[in-house]
Order: sequence, then C-alpha cells, then structure tokens
Amino acid sequence: MVNTAVPDATTDVAASNVVTSPKAAIIVAIARETALGERRVAATPETCKKLIALGAHVRVQRGAGLGASFTDDSYAQTGAQLVDDTGAALDGADLVLCVQPPDAATIGRLKNGATLVGSLAPQADAARGDALQARGILAFPLERLPRTTRAQAMDVLSSQAGMAGYKAVLIAATLAPRFFPMLTTAAGTIRPSKVLIVGAGVAGLQAVATAKRLGAQVEGFDVRPETREQIESLGGKFLDLGVSAAGEGGYARALTDAERAEQQRRLGEHLKNIDVVVCTAAVPGRPAPKIITAAMIAGMKPGSVLVDLAAETGGNCELTHPGQTIDSNGVTIAGPLNLASQGAVHASEMYARNVLNFVSLFVKDGALAFDWNDELLTKTVWPERG
Repeated sequence: MVNTAVPDATTDVAASNVVTSPKAAIIVAIARETALGERRVAATPETCKKLIALGAHVRVQRGAGLGASFTDDSYAQTGAQLVDDTGAALDGADLVLCVQPPDAATIGRLKNGATLVGSLAPQADAARGDALQARGILAFPLERLPRTTRAQAMDVLSSQAGMAGYKAVLIAATLAPRFFPMLTTAAGTIRPSKVLIVGAGVAGLQAVATAKRLGAQVEGFDVRPETREQIESLGGKFLDLGVSAAGEGGYARALTDAERAEQQRRLGEHLKNIDVVVCTAAVPGRPAPKIITAAMIAGMKPGSVLVDLAAETGGNCELTHPGQTIDSNGVTIAGPLNLASQGAVHASEMYARNVLNFVSLFVKDGALAFDWNDELLTKTVWPERG
C-alpha cells in the first residue's frame, strides 16, 4: 500500500515568508521537463499557490521553473515542497503536471494509477501510450480538450499558439534582408515589406497582428471564409484565392484535387510579389497540410523568407526541414521547433493557468474527484472510457 502521508510545507526560505498549508490528501508533482530545449514549466508560483488553496500538497523539483525565470525560492514562498531530483518529485505523486510528454524513464517513476495532465500526444508514440496504459495512468492530453466556450480558459493549444505566432514573425523579421516598415530617409523612401500569413488560427492571427505592428503590409490567407473578418480586424488584408473549405470544429475540411490545384495556381502567382511568408496552418494530431510547393518557392524573389511554424508536424512547405534554416535558390526557409518555449515566461504563465483551470474540475478539498458526466473530462481522458 502506498503511504499517502505528505510532509509539512517546506521552510527553504525565512519562515516569515513561507505560506504553509495543512497536510493534504493528494500530492501534486512538477518535475523538470526532459525534452531538449524545453524551457516552459507546467505550474508557476502563482498556480502552485492556488493548487495549495485547493487542498493539494505541491512538490516541485529544484530548477523546474528556472528556464522560465521562476526561482526555487518563489515556489517555496507559496508553501510548495522543493525536492532535489525527479524521483523525489514523482515518488507517490497522485497528480503529475507536465508540458511535454514524459520520457520512458519518467513514466517508469510514476506510481501505478497516478493522474497525468499535459500536452501528452500519447498516440504519436505507441510505446509511450503502451507504457502509460501498463501503469494504469489516467492521462489527460490537453490537446484533446473539446473546443467549447467553457473550455477556453483551459485551451493550451490556443495559448501556446499565440506565443508561437508572435515568435515566428520576429524570426522572419530577423532573417529578412529588408525593413518591415516603410521608412523615409535621406537616401530615399523604403517601401514596407509585403508579408503573407498562411492560416488564420490563433497563431496566424497573432502573426498578422505582430507583422502589422512592425509596420509591414500584411495579408492573411485561409480557406475558411469566416476568417476574413478576423484578419481585417487586425489590420490585415484577406487574400481571397476563390477556394472555400469551411469544416467542423473550427478547422478546414480537406480540399478536393480540383480545389487544391486552383489554390496552388493562384497562390503561386501571388507569391512572386511577396517578401515574407509565415505558415501557420496545422490540425492537432494530423500532418500539416502541404500548401507551399517547391515550384512556388522557385518562383519567389531572391531574398524572400518563409518561416514554417508547422514544421513540427511536417511543415506547410514542401522544402521545410524541421529544426533547420536552409537556402533554396536565394529564398530562406526556416522550420523552427517549439516556438512557444522561446517565450517561456509568458507561455508558462498562460499554460499553467490553463492547467490549473482544468485540474480544478477534479481537485476538490485535497482529493481527486472525477465527474465522468463532465464532457471536458470524458472527451479529454486517454484512453477513452468505455
């Protein structure tokens, strides 16, 4: 039998600065992320304090928040217990919060029957999914969360996409060999860069807004006609290629062969006069749609730049190399990965609040209480309950 007793709140800082809490029935653990380059953290001092207020005992591995500029002392001051290593953080934990899917070693340290919440992508790695099931882990991959009004405060895909769209435009501006804004100088007037944002989800709309703030001449393209108003509200111009493919759940449906051919013909012609392209079209759990062909890249001006935010799922451009920046006949193509992590402070704050709002559905008075009549739980849990 697992001993569920927990130690008193930590006293790593002066006692007058420590907020203590009574012993709790459940242990919530936050360990350091193991994915290469991941700087975000699943719980901030702000959300740790609120978890403790829900009756939980919070255990944080030292250094878990440093990549996002949250010090160990800032966690200790909330009443969280600091521990030295991953094993100590996870030992006997009832609820584990994470950003990236845990590796095999981390899964092996989870107690049988624990609850795991984060961006888990269990079906992307069969071995990981099997390992979670073998341990009886109750997994909640937050990317499966229904896209409903009630779930907006828990939507990690949207909060992290906003940071990714912002960072993608900044990368594009850095790589571009020209100014974004129009400038009047003693050497003459410099025209603004023409920027095209492909895809008008959360990342794409943030990209439109960011490019506009930088002074570029911005267009947004999406096959969903309802995005026109959103793009225009941010100061962009809607690029209408005569193809409409509105789908379910806020995502586009698959194009027919004829629609795809017409879209590519018109888009290829338009790209000849574009300076910067930022691709953001992606559907969770599926390969990114290929929108920009090698032939389109060949027709672009030398010095043009394409940043493919969808690189993690294969990219929207045929020539994208995930994690690399390449040159194709004078056109720079960047495939950055994990862009949200580059804005680790605000990305972590948003992610941690999303996670807190979700776990608040079942953390009640220091205990786990799952209401399986709640669709936010039944549609998110993996594997699905029969």
